[in-house]
Amino acid sequence: MFAPMLNIVSVLIGLVTLVLGLIAFVPLLGWMNWLVIPIGIVGAAVGAMSSSNGGRNLNIVLIIIFAIRLSLGGGIF
Repeated sequence: MFAPMLNIVSVLIGLVTLVLGLIAFVPLLGWMNWLVIPIGIVGAAVGAMSSSNGGRNLNIVLIIIFAIRLSLGGGIF
């Protein structure tokens, strides 16, 4: 009953993650990745409870991209 709604919520969380992550690409704002990655994890968890994979996959891709950005900036050793 709520499974399609969970996918929509997951996509919305993914879009918020994307917008905040694009802001985090600005130099000196890389610390925001420490906030963006957990938001993406929550979105992936919500997407995992959905019957569709779209929202989950979006959040997983965003988590990977922002984790790479964080590691390039020296945030992960």
